[in-house]
Amino acid sequence: MRYLFFAAIAAFCFTVYPQRLLKVTAQVNGKEAFVPYTEKNDVLYLSGISLAKLISGNYFFNEETSKLEVKFSGSSVVFTSNNKFAVSKSKNGNSAKTYQMPIQPFRIDNDIFIPAEFCFKYFNMLPGIKCNYKNKNIIITSSEQSIPVPEINIAPEKVPIEKHVEPEITPSEKNLFVIHSVEIEEKMNGTFIRLKSNKKITKFSSSAQDNILYLFMNDASVDPKISEKLIPAGCIKSVNVKEVSLNYQIEFTIDNTYSSHEVFQDPSGNDLLISIHNKIFTPAYNPDGNKEKWKFDVVVIDPGHGGKDAGAIGVAGTKEKEINLKLALKLGDLIKKNMPDVKVIYTRNTDSFVELYKRGKIANENNGKLFISIHCNSLKKKPSNVSGYETFLLRPGKTQDAIEIAEFENSVISLEDNPERYKMLDDENFILVSMAHSSFMRHSEEFSDILNKEMSNIPGLPSRGIKQAGFYVLVGASMPGILFEAGFLSNKKDEKLLKSNDGQNKIADRMFKSVQKYKEYYDRLILEGK
Repeated sequence: MRYLFFAAIAAFCFTVYPQRLLKVTAQVNGKEAFVPYTEKNDVLYLSGISLAKLISGNYFFNEETSKLEVKFSGSSVVFTSNNKFAVSKSKNGNSAKTYQMPIQPFRIDNDIFIPAEFCFKYFNMLPGIKCNYKNKNIIITSSEQSIPVPEINIAPEKVPIEKHVEPEITPSEKNLFVIHSVEIEEKMNGTFIRLKSNKKITKFSSSAQDNILYLFMNDASVDPKISEKLIPAGCIKSVNVKEVSLNYQIEFTIDNTYSSHEVFQDPSGNDLLISIHNKIFTPAYNPDGNKEKWKFDVVVIDPGHGGKDAGAIGVAGTKEKEINLKLALKLGDLIKKNMPDVKVIYTRNTDSFVELYKRGKIANENNGKLFISIHCNSLKKKPSNVSGYETFLLRPGKTQDAIEIAEFENSVISLEDNPERYKMLDDENFILVSMAHSSFMRHSEEFSDILNKEMSNIPGLPSRGIKQAGFYVLVGASMPGILFEAGFLSNKKDEKLLKSNDGQNKIADRMFKSVQKYKEYYDRLILEGK
């Protein structure tokens, strides 16, 4: 028995819901059914429970853990609210695979709303299910025989309302002020503040003095009631809103655990984000203390992928893991030969699989002063005209290309024994983690700049610039570090250069010269006590 569903998405308005709602009209064997959607930051989210009813008729929702399991005859897929990892597992529990979505699902009442584009991707991996999602059209073909497709009747007026931290604020009140509410959350290594805004705030500044964190804004009104409704958390004791010369400022009273902060725009919305780092997690970099301790004497070289993780595959079948290792060993040999006072540590020096968290652990245990993770890029389309090298710093990704590259490099965790250890590294935690690296950032930026300039001396290999993204491998290394993509294996010309001995020697030589110049810069700073 086969079922063919055609779903056409139609937008409609609902006055009490702050976001635009959509509903899916599905034709199921001539019968009409409706499935709720919502749109958030230009991403369509589908009601997971309604989709489960539509495809298989069987699901389990755990209210306590906010997990939704969509069940099929021989397998299931589990989605969790505010968690980017989806788990596909067999019915008997003998096998399970973990996949990472770039966007996390979220909970609305007793339902999980899943990014439409990605939920179908994982359903397609199951036997008997075929999904096609394009241009807001959904076509699902199912060969499930033991699970009937039920009638579904979801009235639009009963679409659940998303739970907010401050639900008493109505849409009309929100329209009165640009910043209408504030959320404060204590994290393991600091405090995270989200100022919810109706529009992008482009002019803002901040400072901290005498246990008060000041946020100044131009052309952005603030609801004065937010100080009354706020529940203190983390290092924040209280909040006060002031209007000075027609401009607003927010004053956060902070406790003595405060170390540093950063204010920036939410890359996926209008909100202003503030990350506050605790003193206890501030890296102990003190060049005015024991200078011998900070001597540039250890470089950690990390050849990406390895063992059962081949990494990207080139047009001609070149395996990324092999190129990464060859470049790493050549770079290490040059350092050993020409910089005898610098020790070289490899996270792997053979074709072996090393988990991401262990790579940072190896670097820290050896007191590394610079961490270089070597990779090769690739696009899904092969062959491709896209060519060149890129250097990445640890920050939440700002561009879609950077985010997608980080997703691929991070996807190796699905091969690890315990991928759950990374589940707390969502966008907000990455912001706080990157704050922990802030004292290393200027050194990472300096090395990136040197490397970018040195690599430009290789003919035919263009620079694609210095970028930022959330790479798990950089999180664990408590030292200046970068992730280097040496070229595109999906580009025939790049692949030829990368797999040739001459090309590898040129790249390794430029990386070595970059390490040399960076050491000169680093030693000068230590000597000057900066």
